[in-house]
Amino acid sequence: MSSFVAPRPNPRARLRELLAAPTPLIAPGAYDALSARLVQQAGFDVVYMTGFGTSASLLGRPDVGLLGGAEMTDNARRMAQAVDVPLIADADTGYGNALNVVRTVREYEQAGIAGLQLEDQVSPKRCGHMAGKAVIDVEEAVAKVRAAVAARTDPDLVVIARTDVAQVEGTRAAIDRALRFADAGADVLFVEAPRTAEDVELVATELAGHHLLFNWVEGGQTEGLTMDRVAELGFSLVLFPISTLLAATHAMQAALSTLKQTSSTAGAPMGDFDGFLQTIGLPELRADEARFAT
Repeated sequence: MSSFVAPRPNPRARLRELLAAPTPLIAPGAYDALSARLVQQAGFDVVYMTGFGTSASLLGRPDVGLLGGAEMTDNARRMAQAVDVPLIADADTGYGNALNVVRTVREYEQAGIAGLQLEDQVSPKRCGHMAGKAVIDVEEAVAKVRAAVAARTDPDLVVIARTDVAQVEGTRAAIDRALRFADAGADVLFVEAPRTAEDVELVATELAGHHLLFNWVEGGQTEGLTMDRVAELGFSLVLFPISTLLAATHAMQAALSTLKQTSSTAGAPMGDFDGFLQTIGLPELRADEARFAT
């Protein structure tokens, strides 16, 4: 991974190249700069800033609209600076009406993200795989997508339009709304939480010809599919938004349990101090330090 002073490739143009590939682009979720760095080091071509994980890591609370746009933008900025690969960031509902969406897009763009996701829930929103969601009127939702597309100053910025209407009005209604989002200029269409494999197939069939997003949430409401099937259906982008969060939480709970029971961390699953310094880039910073020393 490059140091702070090295030039960075254009992440937005790169993201568009990756979305045009014949196989799905896998985007693991990250919730802070460290987890974003780990995603890149694992060899993935893109990182996804999860709103669910951001709320959990910053507040220790669930994704029910407690975070505001400024907090999310700050997190996106830190994560974008930590990696060289494109960062896609959850922008929730845009944090208000169409005018708020304009500001959100511009703030996120200045933060260095390559793509952002907007959804059509009412505020305060909730995680897409929770029950009890409500959505805004379709005309207002379309207007917010149009505002996002018009607000970007870099035409390569990828706008992902998500609809949560499947849980409220059914899959057909979600498809109709997604098509309206495409007409408004969205680059990627995201029908959240279709329940069955048949629902997923219907989404893929009716929205064929568009870049489509599949949200792979462990324990979520969508019936499990294989990655081969997701690829066959033509999805361009697959999010694994909470995988790193669940794994990290489980590992920390195990280590803390060991410490509590034995007053020692011997035998707990963890790496070593020197290895961690390598992971977070101390050698790169030492090299820069020597380079600029007087």
